Amino acid sequence: MTFDRSIKIAPSILAADFANFGAECRAIEAEGADWVHVDVMDGHFVPNITFGPATCAAIRPHIKGIMDVHLMISPVDAYIEAFAKAGSDIITAHVEAGPHIHRTLQAIRGAGAKAGVAINPGTPASAVADLMDAVDLICVMTVNPGFGGQKFLDLSAKIRTLRMMIGDRPIHIEIDGGIDPSTAPIVAAAGADVLVAGSAVFRGGSVSNPGPYGVNIRAIRAAAQ
Repeated sequence: MTFDRSIKIAPSILAADFANFGAECRAIEAEGADWVHVDVMDGHFVPNITFGPATCAAIRPHIKGIMDVHLMISPVDAYIEAFAKAGSDIITAHVEAGPHIHRTLQAIRGAGAKAGVAINPGTPASAVADLMDAVDLICVMTVNPGFGGQKFLDLSAKIRTLRMMIGDRPIHIEIDGGIDPSTAPIVAAAGADVLVAGSAVFRGGSVSNPGPYGVNIRAIRAAAQ
């Protein structure tokens, strides 16, 4: 993974056809997705249950690029090795998910993955101020985590603050929640470079008709640039 700040579109497979994950991953990459974003939810830290390491391992052979795994689970540490072994390139944990986020980030890097930290809408940028040398990615939630398709929260001030805190460090700012062609320019202007989009990418398409995926990805990218 070479670092750059160009806009990257990371479709969330939470909005894909669950019965067809492998083909969906191949389709979105063929249509221009930069990363594949996997939302892991435990029904405890967030009010929804999605998938675990076995799903990640199953889809990994179908993903040529970056598998970006977002752990909305608590506790986190006991599962890091399993998600790393499943082929995660990036593993992101929530600062709110436990008392020892620094240890969690060290464990992620120790397992061979890039380390991400996520912050919920109600969590200030200052919560990650002391983690800048322990992370490769900061994920700003622009919806309250747990479900797809929610209304975007404009947290531009927080994103700009993070961008200043990062300085010239090679840290991505990822935005997760409510991203579409109308909201992408807002977060990109504030300093984000990785845009997670679920329904806005998968809307109107399917594995047998993937063209709309590409149209949607290009529209988000063009709006952000």
